[in-house]
Amino acid sequence: LFSIGASDACQVTVTQPGFQEAEYSTHTVYLTCTFTTSGCLSSPPQVLWFRFLSNKHEDLCTPGCTNHEKYKVHLSGNNSSLQINNLTADDNAVYICGIAFPDSSSPRSKQTGDGTVLTKTENQHSNGKLVFTFMIIASSLLFLYSTTIFTFFVLYKKISSGRKIFQAIAQELQKQRYAEHCQQPDDLEDDTVYQNR
Repeated sequence: LFSIGASDACQVTVTQPGFQEAEYSTHTVYLTCTFTTSGCLSSPPQVLWFRFLSNKHEDLCTPGCTNHEKYKVHLSGNNSSLQINNLTADDNAVYICGIAFPDSSSPRSKQTGDGTVLTKTENQHSNGKLVFTFMIIASSLLFLYSTTIFTFFVLYKKISSGRKIFQAIAQELQKQRYAEHCQQPDDLEDDTVYQNR
């Protein structure tokens, strides 16, 4: 009776990380699952793994794995992990961990986590090349633009200062001509006065 009462009070809580990213070069990944128990028998629980794709769900290990080369379940204390081998982009999915004490009749003795979204990143090498090429092109265009603006600015300053010099010379020449023109009648008048005397 005591064992039945203890098993009926069994409660399980399962925790999973919400997101896990695998690099492009990764071939094997481990999805972790932690659980806590209260009032459950000391016998080890069953660890179940499922995955949800965009259009279907698959039983991976319930508790035996459907593909032993691809999937393997590890259990150590209150920690479990799903090992996924030969990882590809097709393995991108939501992975659900379930913990079950089959001898218990308590509805809380069989629980699942909220799931871990597994994403394998794309080829970073080719993406890095594209980004690097784009940066070189952008830098070159920026350099050409800056050089053009600087050259235009220098030429504009030269032309502007040249115009100022030319204007100053023209004004000086005009003043000299005006001065000569204004002095000429005075000279004629002086000559006429002198001759009359």
